[in-house]
Amino acid sequence: MREFLQNKWFKFGLWGLLYLLWVIWLGNYWWLLGLAVIFDIFITRKVKWAFWKKNYKEGEKRNVWLDWLDAIIFAVIVVIPLNIFILQAFRIPSSSMESTLMTGDYLFVGKLAYGPKLPERPLSIPFVHNTIFGKKSYSDLIKRDYRRLAGFGHVERGDIVVFNFPHGDTVLSKRPVDDYYTHVRFNGREYTERMYGPLITRPVDKEDNYVKRCVAVAGDTLEVRDGRVFVNGDSLDVYPGIQNSYTVITNGTPVNAKILEDAGIQTSGIWFDATLPGYPAMSMTAEAADKLASVANVQECRRNVDVYPPDYPDSYLMLFPFAEDFRWTRDNYGPLYIPAKGDSVALTLGNLPLYSRIISVYEGHDLKVQDGTILIDGVPATHYTFAMDYYFMMGDNRHNSLDSRYWGFVPENHIVGKPRVVWFSKDVNKPFPRNIRWNRLLKFV
Repeated sequence: MREFLQNKWFKFGLWGLLYLLWVIWLGNYWWLLGLAVIFDIFITRKVKWAFWKKNYKEGEKRNVWLDWLDAIIFAVIVVIPLNIFILQAFRIPSSSMESTLMTGDYLFVGKLAYGPKLPERPLSIPFVHNTIFGKKSYSDLIKRDYRRLAGFGHVERGDIVVFNFPHGDTVLSKRPVDDYYTHVRFNGREYTERMYGPLITRPVDKEDNYVKRCVAVAGDTLEVRDGRVFVNGDSLDVYPGIQNSYTVITNGTPVNAKILEDAGIQTSGIWFDATLPGYPAMSMTAEAADKLASVANVQECRRNVDVYPPDYPDSYLMLFPFAEDFRWTRDNYGPLYIPAKGDSVALTLGNLPLYSRIISVYEGHDLKVQDGTILIDGVPATHYTFAMDYYFMMGDNRHNSLDSRYWGFVPENHIVGKPRVVWFSKDVNKPFPRNIRWNRLLKFV
């Protein structure tokens, strides 16, 4: 059996079959030329493919630098395809998904869940997403259209999803973390570009990565009533870890920090207002709120609910679709139809703000309104048929999350993958080694 497994023809057949299956999955049959390389590696051995690798003679001293080069090149050859097609490392940068995912969590994101996207800018520095040393890490010399390989499933309601930020196509060089379009709505385009420009444009696959929970899929109708999410008229499950902000009234003294930590409440970012007295906006789960309500110096623990008109900064200029007529807040939002591929909607000047970015940016049409008439590619339009599926995402930390309520739909070509495991986690507010969250290491999502 050992001789059979070591046989060069068996090795060629096994690796050739695996490579052939990969080419079929990839759908680009030019890659079949790679079978010639596999044939030469195992059968003819005419070309030294590992040209950098030195074959040492007996008794010859090993070159440490060449050995390191061999290890690095091998790692790159293995890890780059793994990063593109199977798993991608990701770090949670903000508190929008607490307490499901914590700031400082390091994740592996599985791309096979929904099918990996092929790179639209394949000429890119490995293991760097979009910038390196303040410069873009990819070249526009080769540009490819969006294409996704087959995956094991589709985005479902309740999934935690990593995706490219829909407003990340335009970035302010002096404020790269900010939403460019929000600045424009508040300050005007000319002032924004003069103060924070020049502008940086990015293709879809190089837009910043975000992670949120999908609360509505293509074809659903979503509504938020007093902070509760309803989809197609039914209340959505309240997932473990969902947080809201609460007003906590005390007898005039702050709550002990140890009590807050034991209840799972993050103490960073909360403040005690002596004039209240208490905490005007403490983010926590409903279970944590029940525990806090029983603390001796707590007199009231009341969930905050935004009603119209919303408080600053959640004015209509912040909330999608950025039109005052909708009269929505982050806790009373919708009803809103989530577009599905092939579905048509009647277009009016009233509902055009909901779909204008889909039509003009995500699906690439020329959209204008002229003398009260909606024109798409120069033709009067009363209906529009969607070319892609769309999704609505919300953070589990409902009152501390910039999500679809603030920038709208997530197109299917922005979906990256599904978080699978937290492989490391650290509390950014604590010193080493107390900052390591040992209970979250190798935690499946």
